[in-house]
Order: sequence, then structure tokens, then C-alpha cells
Amino acid sequence: MRVTTLPLAVTAYTATSALGLGLDAHLHALDKQRSGLRINDFGDAPLPCWIGRVNGLETAAVPADYAKWDCRNNRLAWLGLNQDDFFAQVHAARERYGAARVALFLGTSTASIRATEEGYRRVDPAGRMPADLSRPSIHTPHSLTAFVAAVLGIEGPCLTISTACSSSAKVFASAERLMRLGIVDAAVVGGVDSLCDSVLFGFNSLELVSPDPCRPFDATRRGISIGEAAGFALLERIDANPKVSLRLLACGESSDAHHMSTPDPNGLGAELALRDALNRAKIDVTQVGYINLHGTASQKNDAMEAALVARLFPTTTRISSTKALTGHTLGAAGIVEAVITLLALREGFVPGNTGATTPDPACTAHFAWENENRPARIALSHSFGFGGSNACLAFGHACAGANS
Repeated sequence: MRVTTLPLAVTAYTATSALGLGLDAHLHALDKQRSGLRINDFGDAPLPCWIGRVNGLETAAVPADYAKWDCRNNRLAWLGLNQDDFFAQVHAARERYGAARVALFLGTSTASIRATEEGYRRVDPAGRMPADLSRPSIHTPHSLTAFVAAVLGIEGPCLTISTACSSSAKVFASAERLMRLGIVDAAVVGGVDSLCDSVLFGFNSLELVSPDPCRPFDATRRGISIGEAAGFALLERIDANPKVSLRLLACGESSDAHHMSTPDPNGLGAELALRDALNRAKIDVTQVGYINLHGTASQKNDAMEAALVARLFPTTTRISSTKALTGHTLGAAGIVEAVITLLALREGFVPGNTGATTPDPACTAHFAWENENRPARIALSHSFGFGGSNACLAFGHACAGANS
């Protein structure tokens, strides 16, 4: 049985990452295939690797009225919110529907744990946090969403989603469900994750961090490069915004629980999420012009995903990973790559699969190794997280999809 999804207008969207602040910076970097990765210079004892770092967070600060939330992650959120007139767009939606009819769904993997790390390094002999970090509001995974709800003045349902690297893709599905049920009329979705030692050294302990810039789908790839980013989108009902050209057509989800950190080698969980998105949007694989792959540059993820696309899609569907540009931004990866997918649709191009100089022989003719001028009506974005938490998003122009 097919379960339909309520298509939604993507009224506004923005991203801040190692590529720069806002849409123009990201579009320029995509056009030039300029990577934001650099040699790791984060922390007191930097791990020998490459990272995607956002400049200026150390000296930035949240407004004085929100000082209790001040930390690297919330500074990054504040920086991201102030791009592309996003604040103004949310304010207009809040005025249109009322603050209680706007929901907030944000994804994060580690939230403000960087501040907690610092606090534990500086505990006093009695085990107490230092005075400047004795702020419970930053030592919780919900710190990000509570902060953003406060600064945006949102009073509707407010939820933090933490499903590893699919977190800020799954926020779209949560927003769609509440709007389909009539609980809200609009939703701010997004995600923020910032650099911290727990992530860098944690992934390194799994032997997943590459000492070189990551090279998704390269035959000699050696692992991931960690990045940080913030991204947001405003979703509204189409009947209130019929002139908005870009739309969320559907969200597909699955939880296969194959392994704590390794995807099912046959991509069964990923395929469930993919088919769920296609079925809900009532679109066929032949209609998909572009797929932004999860493409982490780990051996097993890339092999699974390349095989999945090869067996399901015609070669007219172009595919690529953009993580060699931004790094793997973990809980923010879903929203950052959704924004890149929306830019590709808006500008009529396919981003190249940066970083791969020797394509893996298992890669098929679907891959766009360089940028291509190729307009698409429908594009997908894949996000697959640890523990088998999978999400696929389908975006398209207003004319795309059977239920648009």
C-alpha cells in the first residue's frame, strides 16, 4: 500500500560550513569545486588529519540576552541563522500563522558537548564545574533547540532529533508529519554540529578518520574528514505558498539495526528508506535527475551506496558526494546536503564528486566526477547513520511529482 506524503513548500534555506557563510558562498565553492578542508588545527593536541572548520567561532558570541546558552555549537547556530535573511523569513511565517503554529525540529549528534569536555578538564578538587561553565542549559543535547526556539520566538512543538548522521535529514519527516496532521502550519528544520574532541578521537578510535583529505568513492580512499556546519530550512503548506518553486516531495525512513557502526553490505536498510521516499512521492526512478549521496569516503559505506544506486537507477540519474568539500558534518550533514541538493535544482547543475582522482572500479556510469550543466526536476539526498538509521529526502520543482 502506498502512503502519500504531504508535499511542502521550501520557503527559505541556508547553510554555513567550512565552505563559507550562506548560499552564495556554497554556490561559489560548488562551482569552483573548492574544498573547505584544511589540516587539523583544532584543540590542544590536534589529531593528524584534515577537518572542515568554520572560521571565527572562537571570538564570536551569542547576543547578551542569551548568554546562558553561549558555547561553540550555539555560536555556530547563531551564525547560521543570520544568513540569507533567514530570520526575516521565519519572522514573517510566525506573524502569518502565530508563534504556536510554527514547529522547530533540529538534528544534532554531539550538540554542545565541547563545552562539557572543557568543563570536565577544569573541574575543581571537589569535582565541581568551573563557574563560567556551570550552566545546565549547555550540558544537554537539547541545548541547541532550546536556544534556537528562544531566539526565533517559536512556541510550537520543539524537538531535538539525534540519530547520528541522519539527524538533520529526519527533521524533514517529523515536520511533514505534524503538518499533515494539522498540528502546525509551518516548521523550521535544520541541524548544527560543531567540532569537538569526542568526535575526532572517537571516530579515529574506529579507524575511520583519514590522515588525508577525504576522497569519496576513490579507489584509494582512507576514511572520513570531520567537519562542522549549521543549516536551516523553513517549510510551509503549499496552499499558503503556491508560488514557491522548490518543494519537499517526500521523506523516506528506515531503521535496519544491522550493526552499531557498519551499514548492511547489501544496502537493505538504505533501500527501504529510498523506496519509502519514492513511494510516498509517487515518483519513479527514471524521474530522478540527481542524487546527493551520503558518500562518506569510508570503505563500506561507499561500496554499499554505489551498488545500491547501480541496481535501482538508470545511468541518466547522476550521482555524487560533496563531503570532500564540507567534510562529514555528522548531525548537520543531512541539512547541509539538502541545501546543496536544493541549490543544484535551483541552478540546474550537478555537483561533481570532488576528491576522487582514481575512481573505484566498482563505480558505475552514474557518477558525475566533474560539475555538469544538467537541469533536473527531481533530486534526492541520502543520509545514513550509525545503528542503521536511514533517511532519504526527495526534492523537486513545483511541476515535479504526482502529488505536487
